[in-house]
Order: sequence, then C-alpha cells, then structure tokens
Amino acid sequence: MAKKAAPPRAAGQSGGTAQAAPVNRENAEHYRWGDDCDAWYLVRDKQINVIEECMPPGAAEIRHHHKHAQQFFYILTGEVLMEVEGQTTLISAGGGIRVMPGERHQIRNPSSSPVRLLVISQPPSHGDRVDG
Repeated sequence: MAKKAAPPRAAGQSGGTAQAAPVNRENAEHYRWGDDCDAWYLVRDKQINVIEECMPPGAAEIRHHHKHAQQFFYILTGEVLMEVEGQTTLISAGGGIRVMPGERHQIRNPSSSPVRLLVISQPPSHGDRVDG
C-alpha cells in the first residue's frame, strides 16, 4: 500500500532527518519573472536549483550570462527558441540544451501556446546573473 506523502521540505532545506516528500507546483515555492512568466522551485539548495517554469506566448528572457552557474533547459511542453552565444536553436518538447558559465543566452517562446520547461542550475544561478 502506498504511503501518504508528507509535506515537502522547506525551500532551501536539504539532508537532515526530514523525510523526502513529493513536490509539485501546488506545494512548491512560486515566483514570477519577466512579463507574466511563472516559476516554481522544485529543488532549492546551495548546490542546485531545479525550477519548473511556464512561459506564455511571446514571452522572452533578457539576454544574459552567469559567472559560475551552468544550466540545463529541458522543454516539457511546447517549443522555444534558445540563443546561446549568437546561435539560435529551436527546441521542442522532449529536448533540452546545456548552457555553460559565461555563455550569453536568451530563451523565447515564439509560439501561440504556453511553454512548460525545467531549468536546472548548478550552482544556483540567482544572484549570479549578468545582463547583456
């Protein structure tokens, strides 16, 4: 018989005696970025962030890079245009792209449908961003 899920660990809490628990958009810490983009921390600690994001049609991130963080963008639904160091690639659901520290990048949703994606950053990228 399946065990009932306990509440998730608090954002930023890792290890210790707390029991692992399922996390999803309903119980994860939420924030907004850009124009109407939503994001949820699925994992948030000092070593890694796993964030689920939803980008509405036409949304775009500002071109930027990270000094220390590498990132992996994995598309769950829809498709995005990802520019990395001047090269633009169309990435559809089921595909992803790795962006290394120092690489200028920008993600856009050129479609008429929302896009859902995972962004995995190691170390966490917030506070490590340089616009332009």
